[in-house]
Amino acid sequence: MSTTRASRPTRRGLLAMGGAVGLGAVLAACGGSDSKDSAGSGSKSADAGPWKFKDDRGQVAEAKSVPKNIVAFTGVAAALHDYGVEVKAVFGPTKTKDGKPDVQAGDLDISKVEILGNVWGEFNVEKYAALGPELLVTAMWEKDALWYVPDQSKDKILKLAPSVALWAAQTTMPKAIQRHEDLAASLGADVKSAKVTAAKTRFEKAAARLRAAAKSKPEIKVMIGSASQDLFYVSLAKMSADTLYFQELGVKFVEPKVDKAGFFENLSWENVDKYDADVIMMDNRSSALQPEALASKPTWAQLPAVKAGQVVPRTTEPIYSYDKCAPILEDLAKAIENAKKVA
Repeated sequence: MSTTRASRPTRRGLLAMGGAVGLGAVLAACGGSDSKDSAGSGSKSADAGPWKFKDDRGQVAEAKSVPKNIVAFTGVAAALHDYGVEVKAVFGPTKTKDGKPDVQAGDLDISKVEILGNVWGEFNVEKYAALGPELLVTAMWEKDALWYVPDQSKDKILKLAPSVALWAAQTTMPKAIQRHEDLAASLGADVKSAKVTAAKTRFEKAAARLRAAAKSKPEIKVMIGSASQDLFYVSLAKMSADTLYFQELGVKFVEPKVDKAGFFENLSWENVDKYDADVIMMDNRSSALQPEALASKPTWAQLPAVKAGQVVPRTTEPIYSYDKCAPILEDLAKAIENAKKVA
């Protein structure tokens, strides 16, 4: 679990950060550009060209025509799918050990995509090359670092097709959704369709509901947690797109004494009661221990929020479409509406 820089958190530690299982601290703010610059010349006609898109690194990906043979990080692929753009292959958490779709796969039919890698550090370059890729798309948690693209094979991979990276940290949920929508539009998606419009309306209503819930119960404090066998991680809300947005909507969060990377504080299970919290949001990814697996931890069972049944899942790496983010807001609003002051 070593990292490439001394200043980076450990791979396991980044579970707590809100979207990371192996890279280090995000060093720069969201690099989003406006949609006029980023959408390029993509249109609903997939044969039209040329195509270009300015990503969140500030780099412009270009092609003679709108890319059709797309390979993407699983969560990004799931977002594009919600806008009607399909990919040929994915990399990143896609299926669980029992063969079911990973939570990060969203509505993707994982039987219809080539899986180039399912865990951190795994990316089959030979299969990727054989696909004749026209575009690689992934998330970015650290400036210029491509999420789930292994450092040791990155140069080979990037030579085979243009790449696009979109911020997943130090931005907000609406901004991240907009950037994914910009990309989808450039690839031919109808982002004004009835389905997308309805999802956006639902998202906006859900945001208003969460704002109202937070305002009505200002005394409720939420802790962002992630569990491993040996450690419990408490994340700082402002460092991830989802929780920063929740904070902007008025949700009160526990503020841990983070390490020098700035994302989280790691606690031993003996000290898991360091912070008072009325609601605990727990990392829902397959790489983190889920609440039902923590029954053997006596200190966990004694937490007021746990005893009160006020532990809810956290979609730590959201799929950035209105369709997938609206339920996240609704679920948190409901949790706060129903929460009692227990801490």
